[in-house]
Order: sequence, then C-alpha cells, then structure tokens
Amino acid sequence: MTDTIAFLGTGNMNGAILRGLLAAGHPASSLRATTRSGASATALSTETGVEAKAAGEDASANAWAVEGADVVVLGVKPVGIAELARQIAPQLRPDTVVLSVAAAITLATLEAALPAGQPVVRTMPNTPLQVGAGAVGLSRGSSADDAAVASATAVFGASGQVFEVPEAQIDAVSAVSGSGPAYAFYLAEAMADGGVALGLDRELAVKLAAATVAGAGRMLEQEGVDPAALRRAVTSPNGTTERAIAVFDARGVREAIAEGEKAATDRATQLSIELA
Repeated sequence: MTDTIAFLGTGNMNGAILRGLLAAGHPASSLRATTRSGASATALSTETGVEAKAAGEDASANAWAVEGADVVVLGVKPVGIAELARQIAPQLRPDTVVLSVAAAITLATLEAALPAGQPVVRTMPNTPLQVGAGAVGLSRGSSADDAAVASATAVFGASGQVFEVPEAQIDAVSAVSGSGPAYAFYLAEAMADGGVALGLDRELAVKLAAATVAGAGRMLEQEGVDPAALRRAVTSPNGTTERAIAVFDARGVREAIAEGEKAATDRATQLSIELA
C-alpha cells in the first residue's frame, strides 16, 4: 500500500525529496504539498503533477495537506516548525508519522507541540538529495516504533542513504554530512585557485577540480571502501601526491577540518537551545 505523504513547505529540500519519490515511481496522486505563494504552488503542480496549495494565501492549506496523511514532512524554516506543528495537530491521525527536516529543532520541541504519543522522527538531510546522492541522519522520537522509522526511511530512500542515530549524535551528523557538501565545494574551490596560481586558465581549473572531486566521490561509494586505503593507493612513495599530502599534514589540514566540525556541532547545539 502506498503511503500518502504531505510536504509542508516545499522549498529546495522538501522539493528534492518529493521529486525523488516521484522518480522512484511514487504516484503523484498520493502526494500533497504546500508552498508559500500561489505562483510557487502552481509551478510545482505544473512540473510534478502533485496537487499543491499556497499556505501564504490559504489559511486552510496545511490542514488540507495533512488530512488523512500517513507521513507529514515539515520543511519550513526552523523558527516556524513548532508553530506549524501546533497548527496541524488537530488534523493528524494518531499514527501519522511527523518527520522534520529542520535543523536544530529537537524531538522534545516537536513532541511538546504535537498530541501525546504522536510518532515523530527528526532528520538531518543534505543538499545532494537534489541529485539523488544525499546522506540523511535520522533519529526516532519516544513514540516512533520500527514501522514509523521504516515509513520515514522510505521517504528518503529514492534520494540518498539513510542512517539511524541517537538524537545525541544528530549534531555530529550535521557537522559531517549536513555541512559536508560545503567542505567538498570549498576543497574544489581551493584546488581550482591553486591551479590558476600554477598557470591554468580558471575555467579549465574549475572543471578539473569539479570533475576530480565528483569522481573521487563516486569511488567512495563503492561497497566496503576505506577512504584511507583509496588515498594510499594514489600516494606513491616519493611521488608527487606524497609531497602534496606531506604539505597538507604539515599545515594541519586534518586538524583544521576536525576543529571546523567541532565548531559546527557546537553551533548546532546552541541553535537547538535558542529555538527550544
């Protein structure tokens, strides 16, 4: 049986998840969506065939979307998540799985805004979901059983890999994979800049760096691959790559990345407190 899924706030992230479901064969007729404006609702419906309404123009749009839904995906900005949860609470079935893709909003905050016993799942997706290559951390709430987690996992299955973790680790997941695409883009940017400094045309340097980072990512997707083993395979003794890695180690690149991830984790924890 196909789940009925409601997407509340269908921006980039929720839009990528919705499109992934459609690409995997989920029928458009079992999906509903709300957007901020009428223009965006019309554009989404025209592109995907999914019925959409504008919550910014129709006060009943969110209630319409969640009525009878098996899964509700909350995708508005974090500051509005708790209020949205309170708004839709009367329309939820007791077994409707409420899934949040909002950063920094804790399970406790969500559960406090919803009826007692409502199955809640908190997730941390990343932007490569937009190209079907995402990584998603998932934490279950106190009333979310294995069936609820399975329903939540199925929402993302067409767009990326899903990893269940305790909520205490979700900020670390955010630091590694949530923010991680920016680290990869930063690396590609730095590689291109270095190529330009060595005399390459910028357009060529950018293309070489982008293709290399993307290709390395494909190699990392292979079953049972160890990143360190792949690095060693490219690093011939006394070769050019070994010289480059030695400079990175001397400059503390590995330590800088770890410190950056710690700073990202600390900020996520701070935001959770601020938004509670």
